[in-house]
Amino acid sequence: MDGRDLVRSVKLVGAVGAAQAVRTVRAAWRRRRTDAAGLPRPAAERARMPGTIEEVEPGPGGGVIRFGRSELRILVAVNGAAFWAWDGAAAEPSYALAGRCPEPDPRASLEPDKEGGWRVVAERVTVAVSRHGAVEIRTPGGVTLRRDLPPRWWEPADGGPGRWMVRSEVAPEARFFGLGGRAGGPRLRDGTYRLWNTDPGHAFSPGDDPLYITMPVQMVVADAGTHLLFHDNSWDGTVTLREGEEGAGSGHDRAGTSELRMQGGPLRCWVMVGTPARVLLAWASLTGAPALPPRWALGHQHARWGFGSEGEVRRIVAGYRERGLPLDAVHLDIDHYDAHQVFTVDRERFPALPRLAEELRRDGIRLVSIVDPAVRAAPGNAVYDGGTDLDAFVRDASGRLVEGVVWPGDAVFPDFTHARVRKWWGGLYAERLAQGFAGFWHDMNEPTSFTAFGESTLPRSARHCLEGRGGDHREAHNVYGLSMARAAYEGLRELSPRERPFLFSRSGWAGMQRYGGTWSGDVATGWPGLRASLSLVLGLGLCGVPYSGPDIGGFDGSPSPELFLRWFQLGAYLPLFRTHASRDAGRREPWEFGAEVLEHARVALVERRRLLPYFVTLAHLARRTGAPYVRPLWWGAPEDRALRECEDAFLLGDCLLVAPVLAPGADRRAVRLPRGRWYDTATGQAYEGPGQVLVEAPLSRIPVLARAGAVIPVRGDDGGPELEVWAPAPGRAGGGLVVADAGDGWEEPEIEHYVTRWDGSRVVVGLQGPDGPREPSLPVRVRGLAGR
Repeated sequence: MDGRDLVRSVKLVGAVGAAQAVRTVRAAWRRRRTDAAGLPRPAAERARMPGTIEEVEPGPGGGVIRFGRSELRILVAVNGAAFWAWDGAAAEPSYALAGRCPEPDPRASLEPDKEGGWRVVAERVTVAVSRHGAVEIRTPGGVTLRRDLPPRWWEPADGGPGRWMVRSEVAPEARFFGLGGRAGGPRLRDGTYRLWNTDPGHAFSPGDDPLYITMPVQMVVADAGTHLLFHDNSWDGTVTLREGEEGAGSGHDRAGTSELRMQGGPLRCWVMVGTPARVLLAWASLTGAPALPPRWALGHQHARWGFGSEGEVRRIVAGYRERGLPLDAVHLDIDHYDAHQVFTVDRERFPALPRLAEELRRDGIRLVSIVDPAVRAAPGNAVYDGGTDLDAFVRDASGRLVEGVVWPGDAVFPDFTHARVRKWWGGLYAERLAQGFAGFWHDMNEPTSFTAFGESTLPRSARHCLEGRGGDHREAHNVYGLSMARAAYEGLRELSPRERPFLFSRSGWAGMQRYGGTWSGDVATGWPGLRASLSLVLGLGLCGVPYSGPDIGGFDGSPSPELFLRWFQLGAYLPLFRTHASRDAGRREPWEFGAEVLEHARVALVERRRLLPYFVTLAHLARRTGAPYVRPLWWGAPEDRALRECEDAFLLGDCLLVAPVLAPGADRRAVRLPRGRWYDTATGQAYEGPGQVLVEAPLSRIPVLARAGAVIPVRGDDGGPELEVWAPAPGRAGGGLVVADAGDGWEEPEIEHYVTRWDGSRVVVGLQGPDGPREPSLPVRVRGLAGR
């Protein structure tokens, strides 16, 4: 036990109490003994590289290239994604893929390349392989976007999984994004990033890494093009990034580098090349369309660890109602459980939960329940007894149940990598539905097990089914939360087939968007935490997870009125708009911060309600295209280097640019504009991009600008839908997409495409049809006409 472990032990005593802290000490020693007995002992290693090409075998979509000491399989799929794998690895089985591997592109061909190498040429990408095993990703025009040097393996002399490393080079001006949820992003600076889902055990700030969701997914943006690279390997690893430099040393460019080191598992990866929109479309077709949240989940949601009773919930809801503030959902944390046991209710504090849920639903408010994976290890606990009968819980290498410590005390953990266990767990949500809950948030599913020292998770030697292949926690850890989300999502689809499930999860992995979204986890209260909130949402969107948001106000501490308001104003433009805090933190209700903050928060809430049809449209578009709601400013112009450096503003869909205030005391801020005309939605003033402008940002609002020509579906003054149209720039046209949600079921509404143009001194709006534009079916309000 080192000094940091001692500090953590002391903090645990304060957080969970002395008796629970004693359990964490026992759990830490138990974990250490389990791994000492269950993990292979360190052995001598032998290093290996591929060697040189000896044989080539063409095949569908590519082929196999055999080297002296390895082989490389390459396939370009019909969706334009390229796959390659070393040492005979295949695309399946995979926790990331949605269904089976896509069909190979019959037009892709394997042909000789220069100096003894080979290449697979397809319409959207070329994969070139040198005679020594370097792999290049090239655009259709032949420009190299990435070059992987020959990989290196270190294998135990007595067999077993070996670790490996691959080093890549990108263009000097390229910028890295992704790798899951990173508080210091969205652009990833020089440094080493760990690929191991981790509960930091405290409220985090931008310097903390890793966090709850890590993914070996990189989006790299360069002048010549954008590519997304995914190493399909769930083992522990690190990515070390170093940005390049143009004209470095004696006038020569220095390439950017990425070095990936994995502790085991296959060396296989997918790459997609094109515009940001195209690569995320290919990513969604590969790993699954994002789940579509119900309409109410795009409104405002209020949560707290510590509501404590039915009376407190009613008091909070009444506070919103009396002040005329919109509210769409209330979240109950672990304090509504009976002794913190999952799938239970404390009957003393919540004596009639179904009745409360029904009354709230009549007022348009849903109840959302927390769900933790840890099950109290005590006979008589119905979930424990049912899981024991099914042999559902994770065991160690000797066959004993793996026990950890979480909120209910000594606990066991379902093995969600087993189909039978997922089926059982999904059925348990019937109890939650019967209590009246309409949505669910998964917590502690990294998985977390409290320990006084060492890693706060399951032993690495713990055994998992892994869909029948068998393996241990070194491979299963990062996909544990993903598999739990799958169990819940599939269970809810069966239990309530007419309604779209609402589910978001603290931990996950590549493909988690199939089942729902995520939130920031325990972000620290403070201005750095506010900035980290935006970084997480942007970065996760570029990894294919479009629905996310932070704990508004931060998880711990008491935000100042100004900090709370600026966080609240940002949250009003993020997909998951939720206030939340620890039981020991200050209040998060808007009226607790004074009359001025209350009125400004009301404006933000009303604007979110007004924009709800636009969020519905963005949700449907995300499902069909993979495009996130929240996008970096370079989304439509990745070649613009100035936009690539901008991290303090974002695009909300194609139509709006949001510039939150991220520092105290500001009443104006600089805003970097993409190309085109932009209107300040508060004043109507027009600005021309590209360039930087200074925009007013009084405490009452944050700057929001609309793109000239945009068509935005909004809620009109009468409560019905209407189109807000911003005048195109002179001599230019515009337009927008609108999807009207038919409800919370599975209907697939049509996408309406509107176009805008000038006709003399009038702005004309038309709905595109097979026979040309026709009159819009919704009322139209044109803005941006001041002075005309």
